Amino acid sequence: MRALVLLGCLLASLLFSGQAEETEDANEEAPLRDRSHIEKTLMLNEDKPSDDYSDGEITSKPMVLFLGPWSVGKSTMINYLLGLENTRYQLYTGAEPTTSEFTVLMHGPKLKTIEGIVMAADSARSFSPLEKFGQNFLEKLIGIEVPHKLLERVTFVDTPGIIENRKQQERGYPFNDVCQWFIDRADLIFVVFDPTKLDVGLELEMLFRQLKGRESQIRIILNKADNLATQMLMRVYGALFWSLAPLINVTEPPRVYVSSFWPQEYKPDTHQELFLQEEISLLEDLNQVIENRLENKIAFIRQHAIRVRIHALLVDRYLQTYKDKMTFFSDGELVFKDIVEDPDKFYIFKTILAKTNVSKFDLPNREAYKDFFGINPISSFKLLSQQCSYMGGCFLEKIERAITQELPGLLGSLGLGKNPGALNCDKTGCSETPKNRYRKH
Repeated sequence: MRALVLLGCLLASLLFSGQAEETEDANEEAPLRDRSHIEKTLMLNEDKPSDDYSDGEITSKPMVLFLGPWSVGKSTMINYLLGLENTRYQLYTGAEPTTSEFTVLMHGPKLKTIEGIVMAADSARSFSPLEKFGQNFLEKLIGIEVPHKLLERVTFVDTPGIIENRKQQERGYPFNDVCQWFIDRADLIFVVFDPTKLDVGLELEMLFRQLKGRESQIRIILNKADNLATQMLMRVYGALFWSLAPLINVTEPPRVYVSSFWPQEYKPDTHQELFLQEEISLLEDLNQVIENRLENKIAFIRQHAIRVRIHALLVDRYLQTYKDKMTFFSDGELVFKDIVEDPDKFYIFKTILAKTNVSKFDLPNREAYKDFFGINPISSFKLLSQQCSYMGGCFLEKIERAITQELPGLLGSLGLGKNPGALNCDKTGCSETPKNRYRKH
């Protein structure tokens, strides 16, 4: 089965490479595609005031991140969505690896390029934490302000293409760590593929490990689809799923869009109507993420808070079990090794499920705590009961209150059309249990 799929990829590669020179020459004179569906779907022609964005974690402008191998059309896709082709604003594109920087496209009153060191030093922007990745990285970070209506509602981030034969240290900065920073803050992640670049190497494998837990935000894009005949496209589509299946271990795979995201007309004798509908579906997806940005961010923060709470409870249970098993003559290292090697023998996870409102499906892997405590010694932690004060209260109670009351209260306020930035416990009464809008009273 795998041999057949790889054969299909090889045939596709040969077919595409044979057409490459003709394609480059034809692109210069090819008629441009109508853009009215982009303006309509993204509501770019509507004369309405832009939303009130700030650099706060919840109220910041949504971010769309473009990832993928080199020369798959990430920069071309951004140019196409913004209509920047043949203008002084356009991102440079080409058949060779062209994007070596992390490029952040933002809205501004006029075209302006901002160096990475300036972006990191400007406390008014949300990029100051990037300074921790060093000066070599800041030289590879660039911001571009463009007076475009779509950028009033969203920020695009173009990334360097993944080159499998290049070692990370050759980049001069921690590429995967930088990608993780942007992944953690992205509202939508486009992973773009070319029909001729479906091989999965170590760097792409690492990237998908970093995307774990973000599956709902991932959209897979099979770009340049009109370069293939129907039968070959079907084979490549199957090869793409075959390659990614081991990397995306979820019941429902991410949505895959098949089209050609560039300004030229689709090639003749291809599924032009299908490609157009796929493109419109992607634009609707993008617009929905922009419109639901607050709800999505609040829901994600709540999801993260639940994970933090479970992690805190588990670490506390490990610590309490360790203290209970220790005696005057015990070897602390051996005692804790016994606990961490077989937590079920000490009912670590079962105790958490029995005493707290935790779903068994949210519990992390037991093996992960071997690595965690290998880096963070158990002696460096305090019991949760010891981390309470008369004035400040308890850390765990604050997380519980955020999960059960404050964050649901924010979501409820959005349904009532209120400004979440104006909410606090004095105004909303965080001590009271919020009403469930979906339950009949």
